[in-house]
Amino acid sequence: MYFVTFLAKNLLRRPVRTALTVLGLSVAVGSMVALLGISHNVAASVEQSFVKRGIDLVVTQAGKGSDLNSDFDQNLVDQARQIPGVVGVDDAVVDVFNLTRDTGRTDQVMLQGWRPDNAAFDDIEIVAGRKLQPGDNRKVMLGSTLAGNLGKGVGDTIRLGSDATYEVVGVYKSFVVFEDGAVTMTLDDSRELTGKKVTGFSVRVAKASPGSTAEVEAVKAAVEALRDPHDPSVRLTARTPDNYVDSVTHLKIVRALSWMVSAMGMLIGVIGMLNTMVMSVIERTQEIGILRAVGWPPGRVVRMILGEALLLGLAAAAVGTAGAVAASYALTRFPQVNGFIEGGIAPVVMAEGLGITLAIGLLGGLYPSIRAARLLPTEAIRHD
Repeated sequence: MYFVTFLAKNLLRRPVRTALTVLGLSVAVGSMVALLGISHNVAASVEQSFVKRGIDLVVTQAGKGSDLNSDFDQNLVDQARQIPGVVGVDDAVVDVFNLTRDTGRTDQVMLQGWRPDNAAFDDIEIVAGRKLQPGDNRKVMLGSTLAGNLGKGVGDTIRLGSDATYEVVGVYKSFVVFEDGAVTMTLDDSRELTGKKVTGFSVRVAKASPGSTAEVEAVKAAVEALRDPHDPSVRLTARTPDNYVDSVTHLKIVRALSWMVSAMGMLIGVIGMLNTMVMSVIERTQEIGILRAVGWPPGRVVRMILGEALLLGLAAAAVGTAGAVAASYALTRFPQVNGFIEGGIAPVVMAEGLGITLAIGLLGGLYPSIRAARLLPTEAIRHD
């Protein structure tokens, strides 16, 4: 404990430089944590939407660069319902579509086309109006986030595309952030609006035990063996929720960008830490020489410099993570993104940020600590 106190006092002797170093490093750390946190939240929200609903397989068209480009015939869905072991199939059309506000401004929103008997309706909370019913035409439900952004409620109308007008019959709240920011309409209306037939469908499988995978694998193979008699070239791919999240192109891009920016932030942090610690060693050359003369071994000098670098890193991690959490919640207040991202930083991402920051401290303090340890006491004391 005395050694840690000694290191803290060394840093507090130069409060301005210490504060500036912590501030600069915390900006880099906060950027990393915020981007990694958003990436993690997006992936977790997508996976959660399937897992909480007991979905075992997510089926889309194979060979498409993006699952939003998936489009296949209804007869494949009907065939899937007949596969032994399948207890539930919910088909849908999902797309990103233009919504024109009353002011004339155009926003892009997520569009969901569901059948009125879709099992997902059981998991959403109707906060106003009603849910979609068979026979509904040109009627939609709005997620609570989107309804708030648009200032729309039951009985109002919205415009999708160029001139398609739809009446709002319900506002709902979902545990999935994307659905809270989405427009939900009947499957028939979504087909008419987008020109797509089926984007994908989810499958629930009867299993001998909750953790059994054999039945899921058997259904997966059967689904992927299905063929459209009108277009035999169409192939389907069936993935478990975790595999689906790992393979979604948009999520891959978000993760790649997050880690690329994190790598750049780490490099900037290492350079900043290196500069601070080198200057610290140069300014304290005589002091280090005295410590060596009174019996400090080189290893203790190394631990002193690295310890100071790690303390700086810990302080920056605390400030940066707090800033990242605040920034993530602040972003959700912007209508342009609050239907797509969720506020907060997961503990696992905070742990990643802490690990990266400690690595910055070690890398940035390694050379200065070795340089300090190699100083000869006599030369260090005579240093001017």
